Amino acid sequence: MNRPIGKLAVAAAGALLLAGCAGGGTAPGQAPSSGAVASQGSTTQGGAVLKTGQTSLGTVVVNGQGMTAYVFDKDTANSGTSACTGACVSFWPPIKTPTGTPQVSGVTGKVGAITLPGGTKQVTLNGLPLYTYAADSKAGDATGQGSQGFGAGWWVVRPDGTKLTSAPAATPSPYSGQGY
Repeated sequence: MNRPIGKLAVAAAGALLLAGCAGGGTAPGQAPSSGAVASQGSTTQGGAVLKTGQTSLGTVVVNGQGMTAYVFDKDTANSGTSACTGACVSFWPPIKTPTGTPQVSGVTGKVGAITLPGGTKQVTLNGLPLYTYAADSKAGDATGQGSQGFGAGWWVVRPDGTKLTSAPAATPSPYSGQGY
């Protein structure tokens, strides 16, 4: 191996790694860049655990703080378990509830809860566990829609509990139509 090329490859890889850790948005499946993960999956005091909210995808289910709710294709409805464990939970925090009968507002699907290891309860909709996405930085964000992280798809949920399986519209390239 030619040493200058090897050093260049290592330097390029390091630059890419540092760029991925810089502030700003995070692509689906990448590590979150903030400490907001824990708060996104929690409930509000005295309010609904689930409600409806507006995103670029229309009216969808959100948690008590307005963060978009997602389902995971690896989960099996009514299994009583979550397929998102270990590192997955850092990217896709469960939407939690203090009780087995979570409070909802505007959600028409069947709402329930499963018990995670350690006793925490996770909200379910039509039997599927619900999650937020750590890279969604504010209410109404739906940046996890269509992500293929952790071996399967992640999808926003409609108020009736059905998953919205269309990917978000592609953002046009600033180079479109300029010969690039």
